[in-house]
Amino acid sequence: MDMLEEDLIPWANDLFGEEQWCFQQDDLNPLDYSIWSILEAKACAKPHKTIESLKRALIKAWNEITLEQLASIIDNFPKRLKACVEAKGGHFE
Repeated sequence: MDMLEEDLIPWANDLFGEEQWCFQQDDLNPLDYSIWSILEAKACAKPHKTIESLKRALIKAWNEITLEQLASIIDNFPKRLKACVEAKGGHFE
């Protein structure tokens, strides 16, 4: 983390300007800000004894995500973009 804060972030700020890039890319990736939490809630509700069991649970949870859930995630995206801009690329909820 030190290398990220001491080297990468200042380099990117110098190269792109602080206002021109969004450091918190995870905040704008639907897999990170929404889908993984859905998968985790469903697939990890109970402990798994094997990796294969976890894989099966994740696949089942993935297949249970509805089109309505995906549409809601997509509809929320402009709000997330605005929050990212207001946070100047920093962290936001």
